[in-house]
Amino acid sequence: MSQTLSASTLLAVPLAPLVGSLLAGILGTQFAGNRIGRATSHTVTILGVLVAFVLSAMTLHSVVTENAFFNQTIYTWMVVGDLRMEVGFLVDSLTAMMMVVVTFVSLMVHLYTIGYMEEDAGYNRFFAYISLFTFSMLMLVMSNNLLQLFFGWEAVGLVSYLLIGFWFNKPTATFANMKAFLVNRVGDFGFILGIGLIAAYAGSLNYTEIFSKSSDLGNLYFPGTDWMLVTVVAICLFIGAMGKSAQFPLHVWLPDSMEGPTPISALIHAATMVTAGIFMVSRMSPIFEMSDTALNFILVIGAITALFMGFLGIIQNDIKRVVAYSTLSQLGYMTVALGASAYSVAVFHLMTHAFFKALLFLGAGSVIMGVHHNQDIRWMGGLRKYMPITWITSLLGSLALIGTPLFSGFYSKDSIIEAVAFSDLPAAGFASFAVLAGVFVTAFYSFRMYFLVFHGKERYDQNPEAHHDDHHGGHSGKPHESPWVVTLPLVLLAVPSVFIGFLTVQPMLFGEFFKDVIFVDARHGAMAGLEGIFHGPLAMAVHALQTAPFWLALAGVVTAYYMYMINPALPAAIKKSMRPIYSLLENKYYMDWFNENVLARFARILGAGLWKVGDQALIDGAVVNGSWKCVGWIAGILRWIQSGYIFHYALIMLLGVFGLMTYFVWLNK
Repeated sequence: MSQTLSASTLLAVPLAPLVGSLLAGILGTQFAGNRIGRATSHTVTILGVLVAFVLSAMTLHSVVTENAFFNQTIYTWMVVGDLRMEVGFLVDSLTAMMMVVVTFVSLMVHLYTIGYMEEDAGYNRFFAYISLFTFSMLMLVMSNNLLQLFFGWEAVGLVSYLLIGFWFNKPTATFANMKAFLVNRVGDFGFILGIGLIAAYAGSLNYTEIFSKSSDLGNLYFPGTDWMLVTVVAICLFIGAMGKSAQFPLHVWLPDSMEGPTPISALIHAATMVTAGIFMVSRMSPIFEMSDTALNFILVIGAITALFMGFLGIIQNDIKRVVAYSTLSQLGYMTVALGASAYSVAVFHLMTHAFFKALLFLGAGSVIMGVHHNQDIRWMGGLRKYMPITWITSLLGSLALIGTPLFSGFYSKDSIIEAVAFSDLPAAGFASFAVLAGVFVTAFYSFRMYFLVFHGKERYDQNPEAHHDDHHGGHSGKPHESPWVVTLPLVLLAVPSVFIGFLTVQPMLFGEFFKDVIFVDARHGAMAGLEGIFHGPLAMAVHALQTAPFWLALAGVVTAYYMYMINPALPAAIKKSMRPIYSLLENKYYMDWFNENVLARFARILGAGLWKVGDQALIDGAVVNGSWKCVGWIAGILRWIQSGYIFHYALIMLLGVFGLMTYFVWLNK
């Protein structure tokens, strides 16, 4: 018997971080005169997120053990005809899992921030932003309708803009947040078109009502074309996911977002904003399952992102950018799983990835603190003896990332590779190659970073252009371990990074965890094929030792070790001999150049044309100025006619009579 969850308890989950955010953001800043200090600001925000996490964990427990469920409207905002615009919650296994992941990672980031942002003048403001971000993401994942989903969708975009440009005096940061904002607007335009089409043809924004009418939508054509309406809707929705989840070619904002403080890199790029697109597609699975065209499109986009963004990670020297390109590649893996109709596998990888990627980002931040805010991995080395906790946890995170058997990333990543192999879609062949090749690439760049940072010769004092972050001040001396508020989140994140995959692969992929939540059409057999070869988590790990992904990952690690530990001259020789390819990767496939010099220039020319011609010449010149000039001209004529002399009026009357007589007597015969 399913239990109904409490609406007030669920409402407290997003409101608790919101209250903390408002207290820190208003009372803790100049806005209200800095009425509360740093300690109070981080206490109220952490307490808010802690409350949200505890309630989310209780909700997940109720969902798993008691089959609890909630789907109700909390507040009706507006009714337009038959269309209801509401605030409501849909809490099932998918939502409950996302709530726990978001709040747990956010809680770790909040704790970590106490140490990382200790010296920053915007301490209280930062806590306000990250709590507001948590509220926005919770509203997104808990929604039971597309309107509220879109609210949360835009809210996380807005707060990410504030966080990426947190150091607003830094030109690169302001450029990065504007870039993120504009690129996401492109994706969001497609997203709102998809929502509009659903509202127009389904007559509702509520998930349950939309899904009940999905069969009717499947029989309709887009007006004036022979395109299936459901295909257009699905592709429009996915374009929104391409922006938010940074899929090719709307991926360009994510690497630049590293200009923000490291904690937001973990928050945005691990468990929250970038996974919103994956969550949305999984939630809308009944719509996507009706269009093989849309699924093929998703497969191709995901495969390109998974492989080609991984290549860019190979040549990065900034520790945060290596992890950022890793995020791009892993998001590509999740997208490929969506295209193969393995939605549960995509969400499973979303969950495991959230833990180990947050761990890697926070580990990178700990390294940056330990080497006095240098971010160039070429000038680190040998840090394992100075930073043992950061070293061990970063190693565990890297092993999870590359898909080492028994680690969490292995179960989700290998499941994606197998699911794509079972897919019958035309694009599955290319996608299967991309995700397999991506295994080697991921292992290579991950352990390239690991070896250069933690092993080899100590190079932390040899950087000729030592980069000291303006916001933290320069320091000198040997590397040091980070304080406990930084290392504790690393340890707590390392635990699920290792164990969560082993514990949850069975119920999440082949059990009843997502029963009646995710819909897969019978003609898409990837999950059925995957279930046929699964014999338990331990057997899966043992069998992996005989499969291509394991050996490709091992080859990547060995290659990285040889090139950067044994024969460090080899990378420079390869770079010299393959200069054109290196230049291509260094310039990020010239995507930024194309965007800035073609698309942006065209947009500026179009804007200047609309401004000069449309606004100044037509609106201001012809309409506004022209109207008063025309009135003045007419008034001048009328003033000349209305002279005030009776003989002028008599003359006009005589001329009028003469004209009428001429017309009727001579012309109108």
